[in-house]
Amino acid sequence: MIHTRDPIVIPRGESYPDLRVPPRPPQWKWPILLFLATCATTFYRGAESFQWQIVQNPVTNQWQEIASKTHYYQDGIIYSVCVMAILLAHEMGHYLQTRRYGVEASPPLFIPMPISPFGTMGAVILQRGSNADRRQMFDIAISGPLAGLVVAVPLAIWGILNSPIHPYLSSPHDTKVGIPLILHWMLHWLREPPPPGYSFYFSPQLFAGWVGFFITALNLLPIGQLDGGHILYCLTPRNGPRLSRSIYSFLLAVVILGTLFFDKRLMAWSVILGLLWFTGVVHPPTADDSVRLGPVRFFLGCLTLAFILIGFTPFPFG
Repeated sequence: MIHTRDPIVIPRGESYPDLRVPPRPPQWKWPILLFLATCATTFYRGAESFQWQIVQNPVTNQWQEIASKTHYYQDGIIYSVCVMAILLAHEMGHYLQTRRYGVEASPPLFIPMPISPFGTMGAVILQRGSNADRRQMFDIAISGPLAGLVVAVPLAIWGILNSPIHPYLSSPHDTKVGIPLILHWMLHWLREPPPPGYSFYFSPQLFAGWVGFFITALNLLPIGQLDGGHILYCLTPRNGPRLSRSIYSFLLAVVILGTLFFDKRLMAWSVILGLLWFTGVVHPPTADDSVRLGPVRFFLGCLTLAFILIGFTPFPFG
């Protein structure tokens, strides 16, 4: 995700050369500390989620659930490495493009969150929006989701091929997740459906891939400072602000009405909508909105935004 700071507004006909300072060198102390902290919180969440194993009791011949310290550390490390690889690829896609275009931006700032089911709230880079023109902003915005998916898709495939099938046991440790369309397709293509009475259990790699799909789709919502908001504005600077407001209003209505008349789990999205309102629903102008994208970038932008349809699930947890 990219957060662009408000540009400096200079009155027409005036210039202030004294305000123009060379870009500051990136500061890496806090980004590295936050990265290490997020590695720790994702390890903790992965270990807590996958320590419970379903095994067959050799005496009673019954299937049962046990806590395994071996799996606690092993699966915690696997999940942390996989999900951090996805997030790092996503943010470095943004960051390397800012370096390519000479746009002042912070290194990726990861957000550790041990109470989150993911162990993190993702990451962000801070960029001065007035330093990038329309085409540069488009390249910076779209590189993150595409780079993240390049890592998330193989991890999901690896996870599907290595996820176990066990008899279904009702357990307080169960975490049911919503399956997006892309994962439905991958499961159908790569694995046979489990027999009656059995269930498909997520491996750490598959759960990391699922997190990658979910975060990517969430970031591609075409609103404000999200990656999708940047892409939408670059595709249509004239209509982008109006479209962002309309999409935000539509989602707000869905959350309110859906919570009242359909499913109270939709209320959780009010937190996300509140954060989007706080950071700004409308995308600020780029340094030069007149720069053309060209047909290839326009098509790629539309295709990337369409990932929301196959990667998003309104009920991530059952």
